[in-house]
Amino acid sequence: MSNTKKVLVFTATYNEKENIELLVNSIFKNCPSVHILIIDDNSPDKTYEKIEELKNNHENIFLIKRNEKQGLDTAHKEAYNFAKNNEYDYLITLDADLSHDPIEIKNFIYYLEKNPFVIGSRYTQNGKCLMKGRRLIFSIYGNRLIKFLLNINCNEFTTSYRGFNISKLNDFNLNLVKNKGYSFFMGTVFELASRNIEIKEIPIIFKDRHKGTSKIPKVEILRTLKNLLVLFIKKNFK
Repeated sequence: MSNTKKVLVFTATYNEKENIELLVNSIFKNCPSVHILIIDDNSPDKTYEKIEELKNNHENIFLIKRNEKQGLDTAHKEAYNFAKNNEYDYLITLDADLSHDPIEIKNFIYYLEKNPFVIGSRYTQNGKCLMKGRRLIFSIYGNRLIKFLLNINCNEFTTSYRGFNISKLNDFNLNLVKNKGYSFFMGTVFELASRNIEIKEIPIIFKDRHKGTSKIPKVEILRTLKNLLVLFIKKNFK
């Protein structure tokens, strides 16, 4: 990792008390010089108390505790603005449940040197998705449908494991993305592609969450389909 680059790794938490310490330790083990930002939506399991403990041992952890559950999209936008305002070169985002292996952060940093946007892909060559059953089927065919309808040269739209080269994305901001909830991740790729910003896919192995249960409600699938149709219309009938 280039010592001259200032790297912020971000995750959003809601009831991740059982996972957050392992995640933080793994990030610092793989990339000791990065800073970590965690935005917690007032987790009922008091994840934020665990983060405060971790802050006592690591000076490079920043915690923003919000008063209520405000959603993933607003957390990612806040993290992007935090990275810009604090003059970080790179922002790398990932899930807090250890489904994204922090060992890959070095790869993101490597590819961000030459690329404005890097996405960790389960569906590119050497990528893998270790989900099972219905979730795996929805994920595979959902990403294929998004690629087909939006006609974007990318195989992965829904994972949050991604990197932004802030200095190369001068005119871009996540505030441009209007999609809420989990559709926000698809909407981000759409907004980048519509501005002809190059998308670099790198393979990742996506695991099932370490502890706890998935927080994706069933209604989110319908909401994503609706948002996909809105983006399709936006792209083709401007």
